[in-house]
Amino acid sequence: MNRLVISNIDCNGQLSDVLVEDGRFARIAPVGGEDPQIARVLRQPGLKEIDGSGRKLIPPFYNCHTHAAMTMLRGYADDMPLFAWLSEHIWPAEAKMTHEIMYHGVRLAMLEMLKSGTVFFNDMYFGWERCMEAVEEMGLRAAVADTLIEARGDERIEGFFDACRRNSRPGCDRIQWTVAPHAIYTVGEKLLRRCAETARELDLRLHIHLAETRQENDDCLAAHGMTPTAWLHHVGLLGPRTVVAHAVWLSQEDMEILKETGTTLVHNPCSNMKLASGAFPAKAVIDMGLNVALGTDGTSSNNNLDMHEEMKTAALLAKLTGGAETLKADEALRWATANGARAFGIDAGVLEEGRLADALIVNLSNERLVPGYNFVSDWVYSADSRAIDYVLCDGRILMENGRVPYEEQIIEDARRSAADLLHRLGK
Repeated sequence: MNRLVISNIDCNGQLSDVLVEDGRFARIAPVGGEDPQIARVLRQPGLKEIDGSGRKLIPPFYNCHTHAAMTMLRGYADDMPLFAWLSEHIWPAEAKMTHEIMYHGVRLAMLEMLKSGTVFFNDMYFGWERCMEAVEEMGLRAAVADTLIEARGDERIEGFFDACRRNSRPGCDRIQWTVAPHAIYTVGEKLLRRCAETARELDLRLHIHLAETRQENDDCLAAHGMTPTAWLHHVGLLGPRTVVAHAVWLSQEDMEILKETGTTLVHNPCSNMKLASGAFPAKAVIDMGLNVALGTDGTSSNNNLDMHEEMKTAALLAKLTGGAETLKADEALRWATANGARAFGIDAGVLEEGRLADALIVNLSNERLVPGYNFVSDWVYSADSRAIDYVLCDGRILMENGRVPYEEQIIEDARRSAADLLHRLGK
């Protein structure tokens, strides 16, 4: 049995001793009296114990929309609108990426995510086989899919559907499949309907880009006489197990559809701002009570995977467009943590006995957390990832004292893979 004790740590505002057993929080007990369950474990040999003095245990981040292997294209093409960026630069480069290059890109992405406090990512990319392999090796959680695009041909699409049917649960219980049609401008009605039917049949989540740009919105109105949101509802894609990335261009009717269907919106503020896609209607979404989580998007359009930065940016952008009281710190934190875990059925994102032991241990001596009047405010608006000492996922320590195992090798492999990609591109 895997056991860990974190002693004398601030947890949920109370100085506590925390016992982790078999990947879950088994006991969270106030310091001051000897808790018999923790005392029994402490007497056992070989126990891992962390001194939490001067530290705080908090929920980690859940990155609900990204393209992990795009770390291989970080800084490759910048400062242009979405469709020119995609068609003239990103898609041609992706065509030259091998599964080996993607594998090292995913490992680099997970290193970056761990160093900034993220334990889960919802991936939409290619080379899903090697992505799953990398996730199993490094110990994070992930939702993985092959990006379904009509132009890639039937063979690849059928191969992914067949893989899902053969094994609706991947070999690692930290990994789940999703069905991920790319967008309404790359996937036609027939395949969209099939995606919805397959997801229902296999009880999988759906993941798609939605209403990211004005052009997407205008083109859909011209082609179908309805908005992208209404179109996806028409073809049966929306529902409580669907996550839609971006959702920038929403009408009142669109938000009512998303509310009625229980669809989760994944807000990607840094990417939306960098590509000038538009501003997420945060105030209207909050007022409607819609389900919202956060994502970084890929490193070609962000250009990092730092969910802490995404959380702060989401809060500030919401205030700019909706007023200073829009998206307060505690709600921004929920968007980045508990809401994301809940959207993917992960029994985590909060620190409670019985929940999966995903957590960060933050050093309260970090200068950005001083003087410490309001920790949530400090964490959302002031701190950065330098304050994170430990990252726990599924009860396992994935980062200890700021270091991830084999991080130098991961970086070296990524640099070598990037050189290989440039050679393939003739550069």
